[in-house]
Amino acid sequence: MKRTTLDKIISSTGLVIAVVLFMAAGGLLFAYNFVHTQVHDQLAAEKIMFPAGDSVSLNALSGGDKDAVGKYAGQQVLTGAQAKVFADNYIAAHLRKIGGGKTYSELSAMSQANPSDMKLASQVQTVFRGETLRGLLLNAYAFDTMAVVAQVASLVAFVAGAILVVLALLGFRHAATVKGR
Repeated sequence: MKRTTLDKIISSTGLVIAVVLFMAAGGLLFAYNFVHTQVHDQLAAEKIMFPAGDSVSLNALSGGDKDAVGKYAGQQVLTGAQAKVFADNYIAAHLRKIGGGKTYSELSAMSQANPSDMKLASQVQTVFRGETLRGLLLNAYAFDTMAVVAQVASLVAFVAGAILVVLALLGFRHAATVKGR
């Protein structure tokens, strides 16, 4: 096989792969925009607010929880990162206090063993609702994180496609300069 033919085949293959990478980059960018927008819009509709910087509920938090939540003091929860902080550092901290450090399943088992204890039944319901909201917020965080991964993958695919286009053009140029070989 002639060198020029080989250069043209390799360069053409590089262009085809570049087109596939550009299409993948577009799909990944679409996925990022769709998921990120959905997370934002769904969180915005819930109107969940971080406590103000001087609020009792913020000051009731300890060390790392107070610092993490304080970073967003007074803001609305609109991003996956904010949802994670609200779930793990605000809701979870309050649930630990409400349940005395016990999990929902532990409190539920205690309540089933003592069905006449209305205070315990109330704790179980509060912890259940809190854990449900916490889980929903952590799902928003997970989806937003997947969106960011798609955004990074889109950038990588675009850059790789651009590099392949440059290499393919250089390959075609080389094929033109080695005529007859």
